[in-house]
Amino acid sequence: MEMRDTIDAVDLSIMWDRLISITDEGAAALVRCSFSTLVRDGFDLTVLIFDARGRMIAQSAKCIPVFIGTAPVTLAHMLKKFPPESLLPGDVVVSNDPTIGTGHMFDIAVMRPIYRDGAIAGYAMSITHLPDIGGMGFSVSATEIYHEGLRLPIWKLVSAGKVDENLVELIRMNVRVPEQVIGDIFANVSCTEIVTRQVIDFMEEYALDSLQPLADAILRNSDEAVRQALREMPDGVYRSSLDVEALDEVRTLHCAITKAGDTLEVDFAGTGPCVRAGINVPFPYTRAMVLYAVKCLTTPGIPNNEGAMQAITVRAPVGSILNAIPPAASAGRHTIGHFIFPLILNTLSDVVPGRVSAGAGLIDILTFQGQHPDGAGLSATYACSGGFGGGQGLDGHPALPGSTNMGRTPVETFEVVSGLTILCKDLWPDSGGAGEFAGGAGQRVVMRNDSGNDMRVFSMANRTLFAANGLFGGSEGAPREHWIDGRKLSGQGMNVLPPGGTLTLNEAGGGGFGPASRRERARIAEDIARGFLTEAAARERYGYEPAD
Repeated sequence: MEMRDTIDAVDLSIMWDRLISITDEGAAALVRCSFSTLVRDGFDLTVLIFDARGRMIAQSAKCIPVFIGTAPVTLAHMLKKFPPESLLPGDVVVSNDPTIGTGHMFDIAVMRPIYRDGAIAGYAMSITHLPDIGGMGFSVSATEIYHEGLRLPIWKLVSAGKVDENLVELIRMNVRVPEQVIGDIFANVSCTEIVTRQVIDFMEEYALDSLQPLADAILRNSDEAVRQALREMPDGVYRSSLDVEALDEVRTLHCAITKAGDTLEVDFAGTGPCVRAGINVPFPYTRAMVLYAVKCLTTPGIPNNEGAMQAITVRAPVGSILNAIPPAASAGRHTIGHFIFPLILNTLSDVVPGRVSAGAGLIDILTFQGQHPDGAGLSATYACSGGFGGGQGLDGHPALPGSTNMGRTPVETFEVVSGLTILCKDLWPDSGGAGEFAGGAGQRVVMRNDSGNDMRVFSMANRTLFAANGLFGGSEGAPREHWIDGRKLSGQGMNVLPPGGTLTLNEAGGGGFGPASRRERARIAEDIARGFLTEAAARERYGYEPAD
């Protein structure tokens, strides 16, 4: 095929889908090869293709939302450290620096240049959440970044096909579960090899000397789709704020969105400073969550690529909790960062009321550290979801994570790796907010420490002080609760779960949408039948009396 300055719509659709299928196959290989439950079951990963100019043009369908916007930043820094002319076939570059990536050291980015006929045609990258990176572990307990683990600079893990065994040994000696960590890193290496090979095959099949014309068309179409959606919104400046729990403090997140023509500027000016805990949010994560929220409101059906980012500008004060810089700790940056999505939706709720949802209960992530009965060390992560917020025409789904889409590890798998036994996992009735469209119920999980040893429990919860908000007259959901043996805990920090002790998680409900007085009786009856709502709460919230 002779390269053209423009590509017709049919060819563009076919080739665009083909690139996405390549990233999906890379993601499937990554899941199959990984050692940790976070990747195998939680799908805390992404796979991406960039053109030779470093522009992201395709991303796997299995993808954590934050990875939409951080990977281009990471690649730009990698190419600054290792310019294209310094790279060789067989090189693999890695980094987990939170300030240039996803915001914490547990995510490692693995990049491989794609060579065709001796020249770089593009770049393959995969990112996964590692099960451990040393330090205090995946928690909010650190007060400085130096406590949080092994921070890797941009480094060649593989040089012209030769593995840097010193780097591998350095990582191995600094993590609690080295087999899982090293296994996951090399699963990423294998993934990028598969993507590289298939991109080359794709280019040969279509006789493409370069990806540039295809990349230009993909980015141009995506950019225009976003801009067209923005043109349909009224111009103006829209403001909102949210209070969030920040360990022993409260921070207010301020947001001002300026919509002008086909551009959108999001400014978090006025947001308070960092705290001495691992909940501060580096700017690439803040920007990525904004891009995710805006994309959901404008072009949710367009595949992720860098073109969808060009009309949006994001600002946050340097040193604020939404633009953290070292030595601020950030391992649990999602604890605050996940509020960015509902904050954007609240700010634009009067502009696009039919596209927004009430506040979600968000996800609850805990890390467990201790020993198995045989003395072997353990480090396990557990994710548990609150309910989703109601929206126009839709009730919020129960136990559905908001601001992320992580999968959950099956109980049978989690019990083996953690030394914990799940005693109960069911819906938490009455936790969803009332409304014409009700908020989704959270869930209740009870687990017992059967490891025979004390277990450290690191909680990274939110929604413990500030429940999921309702919209347009809907009620807020129930706040999140953590308990050990009947003792209520702070949602953020470290606690000890003794042998035989029980940990109870009551997960936050989603907010309701619209006045409760408008809810149909049939829906209320269905809520009761499905265990979302008790009859007592139905009478209190809706004035509901069952039919004789």
